[in-house]
Amino acid sequence: MRFQGKVALVTGASSGIGAAVAERLMSEGAEVFTAQRRPLNGAHHIAVDLMDEAACAEVIPEVIRHAGKLDVLVNNAGLMREGTVEESTVEDWHASLHLNLTVPFLLTKAAMPYLRTAKGAIVNTGSIEGLGSNPRHPAYCAAKAGLHGLTRAVAVDHGPDGVRCNAVAPGWIDTPLNVDFIESLDDPEVFRGKIGGIHPVGRTGSPDEVAALICWLASAEASFVTGQVWTIDGGRMAKLSLP
Repeated sequence: MRFQGKVALVTGASSGIGAAVAERLMSEGAEVFTAQRRPLNGAHHIAVDLMDEAACAEVIPEVIRHAGKLDVLVNNAGLMREGTVEESTVEDWHASLHLNLTVPFLLTKAAMPYLRTAKGAIVNTGSIEGLGSNPRHPAYCAAKAGLHGLTRAVAVDHGPDGVRCNAVAPGWIDTPLNVDFIESLDDPEVFRGKIGGIHPVGRTGSPDEVAALICWLASAEASFVTGQVWTIDGGRMAKLSLP
């Protein structure tokens, strides 16, 4: 029960990594608020379209009105739109940077007075695409690299306040979106074999595995850890490709 008596906010928690994080935090004693369009069973739901900056500004005040404090902020909501630089529209670019980077900035800014009081923790969901790139993801890569940079900056500026800030950089995780993509292919099993083969562990990851790392970073067990981007990708980024 590492989070007994703690209040946590998780964005993008209706499914996938966010849902796994929220459920783990609740199982370990936290009072959890989630912010997205659809609710998550067991958590306090703040119905919000995070693409709306004015609506986003109401999220932290809503948590404080109900709970009176905030100990943990998990910026997990994200967006990916495919297309090369030439194929992408300016709207695609702005949408990706807004949800993946600006929303974490806005929520961190609004939450900081309460996190300072609580000596709290922030964990951002980055990506291995903030470290490398898959094809046709310029806006997503730029936003996630920016989020990694924001993580380090917040850690440096607010470490003296007792606030820690870290990020995780997941690789291929079996979220509902990724599973649906695989099932839509002509031969899902062949693709699973190929995607598993690029990972030294021989498989893709689960949302629960990422949640375990996020919750450790948010806990007092990681009290001397801040300003870091933790890659969780089954060894994918460590493996050189064959000719």
